[in-house]
Amino acid sequence: MTSALSFDNPYAHGFARLAVAVPRNRVADPVFNGRETVRMYREAAAEGAALVAFPELGISAYTCDDLFHQTALLEGCEAALAEVIEASRGVPTVAVVGLPVRADHRLFNCAAVVADGVLLGVLPKTYLPNYGEFYEGRQFSAADSALATEITLCRQRVPFGANLLFKARNLPLLTIHVEICEDVWVPIPPSSYAALAGATVLVNLSASNITVGKADYRHQLVSLQSARCLAAYLYSSAGIGESTTDLAWDGQALIYEGGELLAESERFSNRSHLITADADLERMAHERMRQNSFGVSAQRHAAALREWRTVEFDLPAIPQQAGALRRTVERFPYVPADAATRDERCQEVFNIQVQSLVQRLEASHIQKVVIGVSGGLDSTHALLVCAQAMDRLGRPRSDILGYTMPGFATSDRTLQQAHGLMAAIGCSAREIDIRPSCKQMLADLGHPFADGVPQYDITFENVQAGERTSHLFRLANHNGAIVVGTGDLSELALGWCTYGVGDHMSHYNVNASVPKTLIKHLVRWVADAGILSADGSAVLRAIVATEVSPELVPSGDASAPQPGQRTEDTIGPYELQDFHLYYISRYGFRPSKVAFLAYSAWRDRTLGRWPEALAGEEHNQYALADITRHLHTFLYRFFKTSQFKRSCVPNGPKVGSGGSLSPRGDWRAPSDSEPEVWLAELKRVPADAAAPLGPR
Repeated sequence: MTSALSFDNPYAHGFARLAVAVPRNRVADPVFNGRETVRMYREAAAEGAALVAFPELGISAYTCDDLFHQTALLEGCEAALAEVIEASRGVPTVAVVGLPVRADHRLFNCAAVVADGVLLGVLPKTYLPNYGEFYEGRQFSAADSALATEITLCRQRVPFGANLLFKARNLPLLTIHVEICEDVWVPIPPSSYAALAGATVLVNLSASNITVGKADYRHQLVSLQSARCLAAYLYSSAGIGESTTDLAWDGQALIYEGGELLAESERFSNRSHLITADADLERMAHERMRQNSFGVSAQRHAAALREWRTVEFDLPAIPQQAGALRRTVERFPYVPADAATRDERCQEVFNIQVQSLVQRLEASHIQKVVIGVSGGLDSTHALLVCAQAMDRLGRPRSDILGYTMPGFATSDRTLQQAHGLMAAIGCSAREIDIRPSCKQMLADLGHPFADGVPQYDITFENVQAGERTSHLFRLANHNGAIVVGTGDLSELALGWCTYGVGDHMSHYNVNASVPKTLIKHLVRWVADAGILSADGSAVLRAIVATEVSPELVPSGDASAPQPGQRTEDTIGPYELQDFHLYYISRYGFRPSKVAFLAYSAWRDRTLGRWPEALAGEEHNQYALADITRHLHTFLYRFFKTSQFKRSCVPNGPKVGSGGSLSPRGDWRAPSDSEPEVWLAELKRVPADAAAPLGPR
């Protein structure tokens, strides 16, 4: 966000570090509670947090009951708040604390927002629970009953009301709203309107006693509210120290962002504790811009939103040394690291692909499919989809017409894998040697190869790719079938496909929105699930272990253990390029931020989780310079050279929120755009991660 910060500072990339504190307290002891609040406030500031939230009525304790009507307690709470305000001077952290506040000769359950020695405002609780174990209506009044819009507290005249937003001038994506406990349990929480009014960080000061199952329900509430509001959501609750006369307290603290859990506290702790996480406020802002229904909602509630008030303030400084990013950035955004989640994802993707092909075959009244089988990843997975589709349709797998078509660079390994796979599937299997037809075409073109010159240029490569596809389409005509495409999302993003009569084209492409990294795990998942025989699973594992290669340029040794031509030597590692694809196409992030995220995920192979299926030798790491170099390749190919291929892709199902590149779906772009604005922004990335970002 500012070039004054170093590249490795999360604040430089639209993040804000947020904290939730659960202090040990004492019932009706505001002196002790205030001091513990100040101590934890300083701890959060030392952690580089821009905001820290405390529990509901934390200055007094929630379980004071009728003690709330004691003047000594109320005055003690105000004095404790004054200590918190004084402690905030010169500290770059906003504190949100809970206490009882008198106004209009009534008592309100309130949140006080404090920054840099100033009480910015006070928000009363809107919904007072008065059922079950709750009797708040006995002590407090609801926010809507307040007449005052300003009050004097701690000798400061400040805004008062539930319709307050707090916007940081020097951290413009940080706009805060606070609601209190029950407010988020009602059908339309105040934070829903706050988000529409511009709040990006929603804070809930809660006490929330614990009962069986309530912790999971809190997760659901906070997750869904953060998702609906496209915001970060901080949830606090009371811990050790609250009265256990009739209730118990677990001190659960949560930080969510857009429906995703960033941090959760230890429950039932006997000590004060703090959680922190870096929320991507830029991501939330982008999602609000992208999802036009968010703007429509704001328009429909425009009259109510005009009543909201914004209090602007300055943080004394943005933390210069915030340290490493405090959130999990998965190395494989399309492939969950957790084994159970990954298996669930693979099954869901596989079923989407299979069901889509079933529908296409039923709608077209076509009985057979034609597919080219190379012995590589993409065609293997597409063939598995075809087999499952035939099973669901109750048709024999012999209706899958599989063809392997060796060319000038086909290795013995992939040819054997293709035949072994087709045998394991039980489809119709044939081999067509395309070299004679390729030689004829090269001779017709006057290409030097036809005269024995080893000229392996783009024409030489694409003649082979085109011959394969041409054969497949004519075979489909001849057999009353459709051609099932095999090319994946990663290849389409990088333009790594032969346009028109080549692997770019098919009648229906089941892999159209599945990235290479996910296809690798899908094939491995089928092997591990035992869907095929033991021999078939062995073939699948061998295919997964094969280098990705177009096999179009001869290496001179067809019997080598791996194909001689490596795709990743030209376009970069798929694991990195899929990472770049996700954050560029899904969120529209600037290249410098994508590089920062990639560096956070890939800089050290020993940090973070890996998908368990990946062996140790597959655990790679990348220096910042390598990330920048490969990202440059991605940006140039994606924005400059490849869109014309994406503008006319065959039909195929979208499988994930990461999106597809279909011009009829997620990605509609001109075929003649220029990449300079992205490449120029990438130049802001320094050679050293600790150096400041370059100027914009």
